[in-house]
Amino acid sequence: MISGLIFVIVIIALFFIIALAWRFGSHRYTLPCPVWMKWLLDPPFLGGMSRRTRKTIQHLDLTSGMNVLDAGCGPGRLTIPIATIVGPSGNVTAIDIQEGMLQEVQKRANKENLTNISFVRVGIGEGTLESNYYDRAVLITVLGEIPDQKAALQDIFEALKPGGILLVEETIRDPHFQTRNTVNRLAGTCGFIEKDFFGNRFSYILTLKKPSDS
Repeated sequence: MISGLIFVIVIIALFFIIALAWRFGSHRYTLPCPVWMKWLLDPPFLGGMSRRTRKTIQHLDLTSGMNVLDAGCGPGRLTIPIATIVGPSGNVTAIDIQEGMLQEVQKRANKENLTNISFVRVGIGEGTLESNYYDRAVLITVLGEIPDQKAALQDIFEALKPGGILLVEETIRDPHFQTRNTVNRLAGTCGFIEKDFFGNRFSYILTLKKPSDS
């Protein structure tokens, strides 16, 4: 009984040590969730769209024909439902630095017969995005994985149309968790203004607006 308890404590301690090492390492290196752990980002046992995903999409206020940037798309948890909503007249640009993640999104898109998704293997902040093109952009538990966060947010700011919205989602469960104050401070230096906040300090959705006169 005691030995079993010690084993559990050791496992939990190792988990926190790895999480802390991953968190601090991400300040110097790009450390995204590995492709083989994609099930953590979008658990397959949930079956269909999760409640969390529905809530996120609700705050995007999407309409048909919009152009949306899914920055750090992972396995496509948001990419697929967003592409469905914006329809054939709209477009979703799914970008990720891991080819394996993009392949997973492509597989899901093919299954849903979606042809309005562009797949781009690129890092956020490399200045490759088209200016004043997107109506919406999403950063779902990604910002902390990026060494140069200001460059990434500036890149997204320039890519959004005037009046465009960036949605940032963060949860304390993520080793790369970023606080609301940190996100607002970085986003503010790029020109964003806070629009809405949903949740609490440990798990939240923050929408940031590019001013209409930008």
